[in-house]
Amino acid sequence: MITCTIDGVEVTVPAGTSILKASKEAGVKIPTLCYHPDLHPWASCGMCIVKNDRSPKLMRACATEAVEGEAYITGDNEIISVRKAVLELILSEHPDDCLTCGRNNNCELQTLAADFGIREEPFDKNLHPLPKDTSTPSIVLNPEKCIKCGRCVHVCQDLQGVYALEFLDRGENTRLAPAADVQLNDSPCIKCGQCSAHCPVGAIYEKSEWEKAVAAINNPDVHTVVQIAPAVRVAIGEAFGLESGSLMTGQLYTALRRLGFDKIFDTNFAADLTIMEEGTEFIKRFTEEQESLPLITSCCPAWVDYMEKYSNDMIPHFSTCKSPQQMEGAMIKSYYAEKHNIDPKDIYVVSIMPCTAKKAEAQNCDDMFSTGCKDVDVVLTTREIARLIKMSGIDLPNLPESDVDSLLGTYSGAGTIFGVTGGVMEAALRTAVSKITGETLPKVEFEGPRGMEGVKEAELDVAGQKVRIAVAHGMANIETVLNTVRAAKAEGKELPYHFIEVMACRGGCIGGGGQPHGADDETRAKRTAGIYQDDEKSVVRCSHENPDILTAYKEYLGEPSSHKAHELLHRSYRNRPVYNK
Repeated sequence: MITCTIDGVEVTVPAGTSILKASKEAGVKIPTLCYHPDLHPWASCGMCIVKNDRSPKLMRACATEAVEGEAYITGDNEIISVRKAVLELILSEHPDDCLTCGRNNNCELQTLAADFGIREEPFDKNLHPLPKDTSTPSIVLNPEKCIKCGRCVHVCQDLQGVYALEFLDRGENTRLAPAADVQLNDSPCIKCGQCSAHCPVGAIYEKSEWEKAVAAINNPDVHTVVQIAPAVRVAIGEAFGLESGSLMTGQLYTALRRLGFDKIFDTNFAADLTIMEEGTEFIKRFTEEQESLPLITSCCPAWVDYMEKYSNDMIPHFSTCKSPQQMEGAMIKSYYAEKHNIDPKDIYVVSIMPCTAKKAEAQNCDDMFSTGCKDVDVVLTTREIARLIKMSGIDLPNLPESDVDSLLGTYSGAGTIFGVTGGVMEAALRTAVSKITGETLPKVEFEGPRGMEGVKEAELDVAGQKVRIAVAHGMANIETVLNTVRAAKAEGKELPYHFIEVMACRGGCIGGGGQPHGADDETRAKRTAGIYQDDEKSVVRCSHENPDILTAYKEYLGEPSSHKAHELLHRSYRNRPVYNK
């Protein structure tokens, strides 16, 4: 521990703590633009400058360690003047179209300009008219608004290990672009949206499709059905001023009814369906086909994209199960359509997802058209549905709760924990262990997959057999796990893992690229707690005990891994190049 002074306030912090973090402990807020707690500081923007009382030299607080006995000044007239000048220079290269920007009232640059009372721009405008990149179905790049903070590049390269984004050219011509200066859709991009989630301004954002959903709702000839992903219910409240992790399931059902959807279903039902299929797949591989292990989860579309490009040698180990979103869409346009005598072509399925990659997934390949038409018609992020609810004058926090529609809406606690890292693994274990042992679990919680470590490992004893699992989240962590598997197979050693779960985003879907902006580990922890709260209050905690799941198999699917289940709920994979050009 070291002790230093911040603006006259003495603080004691661990050695190696940055001045920025030490200042926070002292109750001092230093402004930043390039810094994000998820990322290693690189001192790009110059907003966090400070100095000590022995030298006029300005230091960047985000990347400078606090030193024992030093006294730091964070806000005298000189420092404030320099910060204001930095802001004015950034604004001189930034468009003044805040009113029509998707980040209006939620923009870090706009907030700082207001905090510093900037009312005039002393520097001539020097805008860089660069074209938008709208090539992907998921996200849009608007480099004209880029402030060159570098967050997106560091997220893409360091946090995700994808290397789709880079800064090209030099000096005042420096610009954000996909690596190799190709269109984003031709780059290694996996559409995870973490670049948009970390961007402080409106330079990267989701490709909005709410108008399509509204048009379908207003069309009397279309039967509109909506599904809600598990992570949406614990994050959407933030857009309405509520605490992160506030569980808004019932209010969200009510809001969607008021928007005019004909049926309200829940993706958690399909998460339970996924467990029935994936659990059956794991049991068969573990008991009969050990050479096909490890089994690797396939729920995350950004991970599937990454795997097909970077790790396609693992395709034989990938679960053939579709994601819950696509399973739900297929069941709506088959099982539900038949039960209610509706032509699937007259059904319009809207997914509310925490993820931008889901937009690309819905049109990814022929398997996503398993019902003869597009199984999921349009995908809206949490941010998009929050805007639509506000636009419609619906006061979400004060709505009464209502229930989901039956048939494809009822879910277990195992279904809802899909929204957090380790949740898919834990849900699968609840069912797989029960099926293998033939016994009811005395305790359904599995602690091994839980937590925020980038890679989690555990070994379970199941009916006298050892089951080794690994859970990875944040794409940069998965290669460590896969390389361990590759090395063991190459050397003929025993497998290090039998079952592997992967989520592209830190924390799992609760930290998805389509969630409300401003997430850090504190926010993710609160959202995670909300998910586990939903699990704990569920009457049914295991997927194989969900009565609507049992009915769906009895009336329609037959049994897990049946021919009909494979037609609707499973998919294939293909090798894809990292670059399309």
